[in-house]
Amino acid sequence: MKEIKYVVSNPNGVHARPCALLAQCCTNFRSQITVSVEEETASAQNVLELMALHAKKGDTLEIRIEGTDEEQAYKAVLQVLEHSFNEKKTAELLKIAFFGTKDYDRIFFSELSRDKGEGTYNCEIKYFSSNLGPETAGMAKGYDAVCVFVNDNVSRPVIEQLHDNGVRLILLRCAGFNNVDLEAAREYGLTVLRVPAYSPYAVAEHAMAILQEANRRLHKAYNKVRDNNFALSGLLGMDLHNKVAGIVGTGKIGICMARICKGYGMTVLGWDAYPNKALEEEGLLTYVEKEELFRRADLISLHAPLFPTTHHIVNAETIAMMKNTVMLVNTARGGLVDTEALIAALKQGKFHAVALDVYEGEDDNVYTDRSDQAIAEDITARLLMFPQVVMTSHQAFFTREAMQAIAVVTMENARNFNEGNDYGDAEVRA
Repeated sequence: MKEIKYVVSNPNGVHARPCALLAQCCTNFRSQITVSVEEETASAQNVLELMALHAKKGDTLEIRIEGTDEEQAYKAVLQVLEHSFNEKKTAELLKIAFFGTKDYDRIFFSELSRDKGEGTYNCEIKYFSSNLGPETAGMAKGYDAVCVFVNDNVSRPVIEQLHDNGVRLILLRCAGFNNVDLEAAREYGLTVLRVPAYSPYAVAEHAMAILQEANRRLHKAYNKVRDNNFALSGLLGMDLHNKVAGIVGTGKIGICMARICKGYGMTVLGWDAYPNKALEEEGLLTYVEKEELFRRADLISLHAPLFPTTHHIVNAETIAMMKNTVMLVNTARGGLVDTEALIAALKQGKFHAVALDVYEGEDDNVYTDRSDQAIAEDITARLLMFPQVVMTSHQAFFTREAMQAIAVVTMENARNFNEGNDYGDAEVRA
């Protein structure tokens, strides 16, 4: 076990930003890391618990690190303490309009932004439940930045309005940016910053969870048992062991999914526009042409970004290449799959299982409660007709760890913009 004792010297105590950076650092390690102040103890991986310690100047932080990578964690924690716990603010207050927010957004962001003293993000946030779009862009007047999510509309007309209203920065609290007109942002001088990575484990674990739900018909089994029906008819699944998994897109999330599939005892094939040969050298997967992947795979998991080259990468032609018993899961972007072609194939008895966290036509439904309404959207209704289809509500990212990381990186992006620091991988260029 490693121990660190750190006396708080900042006159304003331990504020939001150092707590956030410490938590973000500690989530990278397997070791158990705790922080104690007098009788109170918090998990070092949880920013809200750290802030609840209310450590003030003169308090001693007792940090305990225990686990297989404690030496590496110890060094990383020392670096955070040295570089992030005594900084001073130099920039003016940055005003940010947050669009399309829910209660959970406000929990994670408000704690990070509320302080305006030393060592904080120096941001003022106004939350709007409305999504950003042509009708709501005027609400950003008087703000320096807007913060948006995957279902906000950041098209050219919206960007023109934002520019006219004095907005200089578009913060994406997500990795994808296909809803932003980057060319228009460049023309009008707006900086676009995203969250390049938050928790690839969250997305990959959700992909396997809903895939297994569809494969083993767990959604049907749950409802049958609730109706006092314990018959096994309609619940037949298949083993994943000794099957072939095809990973389309081998970035951080795709790698996590490949490791999960490997753990099931699957042979893993990969396709990516830019193959990572180190993954082959490690023995994790074998790269093949996407046509071969579609032909051989028993499970196809989509993790590619949505570009013109990947739009409808799953279409009538590629579906025809697939096995009739193939399983398909999409936790990336709806536009990767031609939904009409998918429905047509389902009608013909193709696919043992289809698991969709995203799909074309989801925009009007994402993060809305329509439980008191009939399903009016045709694509959703047709997909839900098929017993082998499972759908979730664009929630693959939605874990405590991911939300924490999204909040921290987004606020770091705001701070870097405000103080003229380097953006790193967060900047999105046209």
